[in-house]
Amino acid sequence: MSPELHAGLVRGLGLFVPLLLFTGLCLWRAPRRRETAAVIVASAWSLLTLVPLNLYAPHTGWWTFHTDGAEWRGIPLDLLLAWVVLWGALPALLLRLLPVPLLAGLLVWIDVILMPLADPVIDLGTFWLAGELTGATVTLIPALLLAYWTRNGQLVHARVWTQATLAGGLMVALPILVLGPEVPSGPEALAGAQLLLLAGLPGLAAAREFARVGGGTPLPYDPPERLVTSGPYAFVRNPMQTSLVVVHLLLAVLLREPLVLLLAVSAAVYSVGVAAWHEGAQLRERFGADWTAYRSRVRPWLPRWRPWPGRTRGVLHVDANCALCLTLARWFTVRSPIALDIRPAAEHPDVLYRLTYETPDGLRWSGVSALARALEHLNLGWALTGWAIDLPGVRHLVQLCGDAFGAGPHPARAPRADRGGSELPAPA
Repeated sequence: MSPELHAGLVRGLGLFVPLLLFTGLCLWRAPRRRETAAVIVASAWSLLTLVPLNLYAPHTGWWTFHTDGAEWRGIPLDLLLAWVVLWGALPALLLRLLPVPLLAGLLVWIDVILMPLADPVIDLGTFWLAGELTGATVTLIPALLLAYWTRNGQLVHARVWTQATLAGGLMVALPILVLGPEVPSGPEALAGAQLLLLAGLPGLAAAREFARVGGGTPLPYDPPERLVTSGPYAFVRNPMQTSLVVVHLLLAVLLREPLVLLLAVSAAVYSVGVAAWHEGAQLRERFGADWTAYRSRVRPWLPRWRPWPGRTRGVLHVDANCALCLTLARWFTVRSPIALDIRPAAEHPDVLYRLTYETPDGLRWSGVSALARALEHLNLGWALTGWAIDLPGVRHLVQLCGDAFGAGPHPARAPRADRGGSELPAPA
C-alpha cells in the first residue's frame, strides 16, 4: 500500500469510526435534553483544549503531523474533529453505560493503542506518552466531569463559569487566533482590554444570574427552572448576545480587522433569527403570561436605563444601629430604587451579621454581594458597578476594605433608646 493511500485510510477511519459510534448510540436511544447539553459542553471543552495541546506538541517533541490538505497550522482538521468526538461527544453518551473513572481509563487505553497505528500521519516523539497524559488531564477528564455534572444537574455554578470560559474561548479567542490579526500594544492595548471587560460584564453577570436565581445555565438544553427577570435581565432581554456583539465590534476596531465584523453580524443574525424564535417559543410555553408581560416591557437589544418595575423584588436589610449602614440606606432611598424595600435588620427572624439582600423566594446575599444586588435596583450605571464588584476576587478585596473601614460583621439588634430609636429613612 502506497504511503498516500495508507495516510488517506488512517484519516478516513480516524474520522468516521468515532462518528459512526456516536451516531449508533444516538439511534439506539435518542439523547435526552440534559444528555444533549452534556454532549455540547464536553465537545466544546475538548475542542478548546485540543487546539492548544496540538499546537504545543511539536515544540515539546511529543508528536507532529504529516498531512496534505484540510489542515490549519499543521493540525489536520479531520483528525481534530475525530479527537473531539472521541474525547467529548462520544463519552458524554457512554456515561449511560460506564462510570467516569472506568470510561476515562478505557478511552486513554484506546488512544494509546491507536496513536502508534497512525504512523503515516502522526510522527510520535520519544516522550509522546507525556503528551497523552497531559491531554487526558486537561481535556478528557474535565470533559467527562462536565458531561457527568450536566447530565445529573450538579454544580450549576461551576458549569456556568465553564460555559462562560467556553463562550469566550470559542467565540472570541479562537476566531481571533485563526484570523491572526496584528494585536496592538502599549496604552492602546490597555484601553482596549478595559473596554472589552466592560462590554463582556453584562453577559457574564447574566450567565451567573441564570445559575444563582434560575438554577440553570445559558444552554437552551439546560435552561433555568424559573423565569429570570433580575440582574442584567431587568434592563435588556438578551444581555449575553448583546455583550458578544459589542465585544466583536470592539475587537474589529481595536484589531483593525474587518472580518471580525462578520462575527458580530453572525451573532446578531443568530440571536434575532433562530435563538429568538426557538427560545421565545420555549419561554412562552413554560412561563406563559409572565414571559409575555416581561417581553412587552423589556427590549431585546437596547437596554433600559432604569430597571423594569416588574422585575423580581428585593429586600435590603440594614442595621439601624450602624451609622455607616444608615448612611447607605439614605443614599439608596434618595435615588428612588425600583422594586427594592429597605428594612431594619433587627426585624428579620434570623440574626443578621452583615448587610443582607433577599428575594421573595428565599435567596439571600450578604456583605458586598448584597450591596451589588441592591445597586441593580437603581440604574444601568450602578448595576454595572455592582456586577464588577461582585466578581470573585474583586468581591473579596472590596469586602476586606469595607471591613477595615467599619463594615465588619456584627449582630443586628433593635434600635437603642439612647439614640432616640434610630429609624431607616422612608422611601422617597
